[in-house]
Amino acid sequence: MILAAGYGKRMRPLTDSTPKPLLPVAGKPLLLYHIERLRAVGVTRLVINVAHLGEQIMALLGDGAGFGVSIDYSVEPYPLETGGSLAKALPLLGEQPFLLVNGDIWTDYPFQRLIKAGLAEDCLGKLVLVPNPGHNPNGDFSLSGERLLAAGARGDGYTFSGISLLRPQLVADYPRRREVFPLREVLAGALQQQRLCGELYRGQWWDIGTPERLQALDALLRGAPG
Repeated sequence: MILAAGYGKRMRPLTDSTPKPLLPVAGKPLLLYHIERLRAVGVTRLVINVAHLGEQIMALLGDGAGFGVSIDYSVEPYPLETGGSLAKALPLLGEQPFLLVNGDIWTDYPFQRLIKAGLAEDCLGKLVLVPNPGHNPNGDFSLSGERLLAAGARGDGYTFSGISLLRPQLVADYPRRREVFPLREVLAGALQQQRLCGELYRGQWWDIGTPERLQALDALLRGAPG
């Protein structure tokens, strides 16, 4: 599942007329980078949630056939936040673990690593962490082996990349499910139960949260070989 329904308020005025996942980087919408990387490792059945200007995403991608994938859309009347979006999309996601990717990041993370590693039997999800960027200096979680812990006060935290492998029951069994709620609530509950795993990735990862970061990534990719 690719999350693509947010308002992108910090990216205004760019997102007043274009949904954030369709903002171009080096001449290509952010969302297409994900679709191409997923297809390259054999992930061809996708669920994309849409809300704000979602008709533009559906018009560009259609059923996905033109991009070598199959796309189901979870259409939201308004952005339901990450947890609410997952809860609404559960009927489309099936019963097996699924990849979840934020639509507003750019990364060269090898998705096949999560697919091949799978999930330990007692893990409800595995999150990919990255070194803390300047806008999140304390991080979100720390690691003990492959087990995820709350970020401590010793500077041992890392940032959640927005890439994860999750079991549907992580959200389906969450006792405070409601129409609009953030995934971080769900993760906090699983963390207390010691049922989250993680890995650290030190490659390229960009959170496209401001126009300045978008411009910086655009410059990087346009200057890169190939």
